[in-house]
Amino acid sequence: MSPFVKSYLFAYNFLQASAWTISLLSIVNSVPSNNTINVAYSSAGYLISVMQTASFLEVLHGAIGIVPSGFLSPLMQWSGRTHFILAIVGQIKEVQDSPWLSITLVAWCIGEMIRYPHYALTCLGTCPYWLIYLRYTGFIIIYPTGLTGELMIMYKALPLVKERNLYANFFSVFPFSYYSFLWGVLLVYPFLWLKLYLQLFKQRKSKLGKAGKHHGKRKRT
Repeated sequence: MSPFVKSYLFAYNFLQASAWTISLLSIVNSVPSNNTINVAYSSAGYLISVMQTASFLEVLHGAIGIVPSGFLSPLMQWSGRTHFILAIVGQIKEVQDSPWLSITLVAWCIGEMIRYPHYALTCLGTCPYWLIYLRYTGFIIIYPTGLTGELMIMYKALPLVKERNLYANFFSVFPFSYYSFLWGVLLVYPFLWLKLYLQLFKQRKSKLGKAGKHHGKRKRT
């Protein structure tokens, strides 16, 4: 990896880590003044939407080969989350103050506050073992929590989508409506998510094994 690519990847991951940290702090600081946890979207929704959309760069990173992830897995994650935050949450105000959305966005923030620093420091070859362990262990709880919230919000949005015939113009060229499409997403999403989730467990075994051996050698020296 060239110094330029390494510097670019570090800067990108550092920026993402900073933005997700700011988002979580905004949510946490808004809770006491509003006396409710249902303030995640109103306090940090815009920044989260921007950074989630910008993460399409990770699909490109995999596609051109500057990171080893490939493009399919990042594309699946990006499209699922971006559709959720822009097409559903961004357009249906009734779900924006749902506790399920707050739970989802907090889970996203915590997950990204671990993932991006791990990537940034890995670019420099200085990622500590505790962060590697956290990256490949924290997802066990964080990811299912976020998934549950996403599914609940999508389910809650269904009658509103049908009532308003949302995206009717766009879907007029298809033999199905956005309402039918969203039902399909709701049914398929857990299975696609499970594939990614199990893949992370495989990565966990490999990454922690290698990191543990390296960490053990450093301690002995």
